[in-house]
Amino acid sequence: MSEPNIPGRPSTPPFNHALIDPPPWGTGGDLIRRLAADLQAVDYTAEGVGALLGSPATAALDREQAEPARRRVAQVMGDDGATASQRALAAAVSCWMLGDPVPVADLDEALPTLGSAGAAFLNLGWIRAGHLHPVVDLSPYATDDHGDLWVASDQTALQTRSTLPSWHVVGIGRASLTLAGNVIRRPVARALDLGTGCGVQTLHLLAHADHVTATDLSDRALEFTAFNLLLNAETLGLSGTDPQWAPDADPYEALYGPGGRVTLVSGDLLEPVAGRRFDLVVSNPPFVITPRAETSAPAGQPAGINTYRDGGRPGDSLLAELVARLPEHLEPGGTVQMLGNWEIHEAGESGEAGEGGRMAGAASPQLPGWDARPRGWVPAGTDAWFIQRDLLDPAGYAETWLQDSSEQLDPAGYARAYRGYLADFADRGVAAVGFGYVWLRRPVSPRPGRLRAEVLEAELQQPLGPAWADAVARWDVVAGPADLEHLRALHVRVPGDVTEERHQRFGADHPEVILARQGGGFRRTAHLDTATAGFLSAADGEFTVGQLAGAVAGLLELDGAGETALLEAVAELLADGFLVLAPAVTGLESTGV
Repeated sequence: MSEPNIPGRPSTPPFNHALIDPPPWGTGGDLIRRLAADLQAVDYTAEGVGALLGSPATAALDREQAEPARRRVAQVMGDDGATASQRALAAAVSCWMLGDPVPVADLDEALPTLGSAGAAFLNLGWIRAGHLHPVVDLSPYATDDHGDLWVASDQTALQTRSTLPSWHVVGIGRASLTLAGNVIRRPVARALDLGTGCGVQTLHLLAHADHVTATDLSDRALEFTAFNLLLNAETLGLSGTDPQWAPDADPYEALYGPGGRVTLVSGDLLEPVAGRRFDLVVSNPPFVITPRAETSAPAGQPAGINTYRDGGRPGDSLLAELVARLPEHLEPGGTVQMLGNWEIHEAGESGEAGEGGRMAGAASPQLPGWDARPRGWVPAGTDAWFIQRDLLDPAGYAETWLQDSSEQLDPAGYARAYRGYLADFADRGVAAVGFGYVWLRRPVSPRPGRLRAEVLEAELQQPLGPAWADAVARWDVVAGPADLEHLRALHVRVPGDVTEERHQRFGADHPEVILARQGGGFRRTAHLDTATAGFLSAADGEFTVGQLAGAVAGLLELDGAGETALLEAVAELLADGFLVLAPAVTGLESTGV
């Protein structure tokens, strides 16, 4: 077995294990296990680091402001009253979370079984003048499904104090956390993590998938994923065997653990999994729209391309390609959950830019027809659900992603790239770019696909996955038979998180606005009329929908058309979660019909 080439930064001379004497006590795989044991011993966890730094410094670090944390670390290291464990944890935080050089003696005390020499051999840093200079980010990661983990990735701009290079492998970010929270966690046989990066989604998938295939165009990203799997092998249940490597093959694969539960494959988008099908596909793809520059760049890529976020395709065509092609890689009943953005080529009345580059208007993330392009990508016979969370005008979009890679640290390059964005969007008639979530499903049996698109502005429940699973199940109930007769027989009730809100002018006899608000899940707001408000008031699960609708219709003297309209509104309220199935029929799960 050859050793995995755990990456340092290519801007420094790459480590070559043939030229560096390994520590006398073990090989690379053994050293990774020693690193895990040392990190666990010093409580290098999200909770442990939070307790060491305190709430203000931890919150500042989340905002990518390191000085409060540096000040706290300096206090601990200079305090004679600090315990050995506090000093050890402070040394690890300083090294791999803040990116600061750490004296070798301090790191040797913090990692007694690995030592600074072992860290250098693993390419986690290089030793000079008595200090270990870190070259990766190694952060604790608290999860609901596995508990405490560690994730290694390339250093952030906070740590390097420079713009991010094109080969950068991003670590634990807001996008990866959002996607992890969105995924409906159901047991599956085969899952695909498309564009794995440093492997965050793969770590989560191992909690409920028998086998995970992780792909990426960047071999560097796959090396980080391999390292993170080994580092967390015991917690993930992968500690039975070391990986089998074929690093010179194209594509190469690495199998982990008894039965080979993870396969790493190098390649562009769906090329590495041609002809294969999965029960679940999860992806935070490189969907960011970047102007196609004609100037040369390293590795033949267009200038300004960051591999971790830019797919090398014009506009939003990468997401369009994935939406169109991923269903053919799904088993019947299989699903896709991913993030993405889409261009909107025609602005409506609210198409003027507002503060911060967001679109102006009462409903800021909305433009008429925003979902026309995403709907057009969906192949026949596929269920699709698009949720738009944000909307940026061309200037706001440029600023967001130029700041994401810290381009502002190079003012001339920032201005040049900014102008490139504006010219590209103007040339193609792009009025705005929407960002949001995508859910796809291949039905169990062939039938016409069902499409849904909505704008959700409120802060959503986290994690969203459980609420999304329930929503899919209700959607299947409502979207089943072509008529409403099946709805009449259901027992429904109003869930506990839904509240009623009424507004009326002083002295008015009746409310002029009636709202239903969700406190959890998708946190939608529904505008009600007298009939739907009356139905919700009486919906406690005891009577059927048909009985309640009939009673409300009789009380309000609705004719047949009015009662039908009420039933249609009830179906929408059920789909949106303002009603749920009563206990007599709970336990219903989405069948993917």
